[in-house]
Amino acid sequence: MENKPITPNSPQPWRSALALGLVVIIGTALLAAVNSLTRERITYQEQLVVLQQLQQIIPDELHDNAMHLDYFQFSDETAFPQTQVVTAYRARKQGEPVAVILRFAAMDGYNGRINLLAGIDVAGRVTGVRVTSHKETPGLGDGIESERSDWILDFNGKSLQQPAPEQWAVRRDGGSFDQMTGATITPRAVVNSVKRALVYFQHHQQELFTAPAIEESVK
Repeated sequence: MENKPITPNSPQPWRSALALGLVVIIGTALLAAVNSLTRERITYQEQLVVLQQLQQIIPDELHDNAMHLDYFQFSDETAFPQTQVVTAYRARKQGEPVAVILRFAAMDGYNGRINLLAGIDVAGRVTGVRVTSHKETPGLGDGIESERSDWILDFNGKSLQQPAPEQWAVRRDGGSFDQMTGATITPRAVVNSVKRALVYFQHHQQELFTAPAIEESVK
């Protein structure tokens, strides 16, 4: 059978390939743009949440500096594992240290990372703990959110002296903190992480208040 010659009106393979390539390029670019916009929006929303929660943990009447500008970042694998970068916001009144708010994560939640803020005053007492984001199971692990239950408020006023270090665990592990109905892994992760933050504060208090600040917006 004789092959038919390609006529000017016949579709040519290179044209089809070019069209397909353009579709792929355009689709990839659009997807990247959407992902970038979504990521920026999520980051912005998280920053707003952090600003609001900083004020909940250290109310305005307790400090006179801009905490979201008086911060620095550090890493410590023992206290804050898996190479996470911790942000330390400082609260001061008339130049004197009042408290520090550490932004870190419990890396061993039921569904992974639980992002936290923990305030610690100069006496080593917890001024408040808040969850900024997580992926825990709705109706179970999400009880760590202050909007859903008062569980997180039980940290207020606690220290490594009250309760004693060995009591910094959920009741199922012999500690003094409640677990949640049907959820133990999530509160265990939060309690253990806040305890490690207190231990770090105990050994690095001076450094936390004297390290040079990064003068930018909330990170």
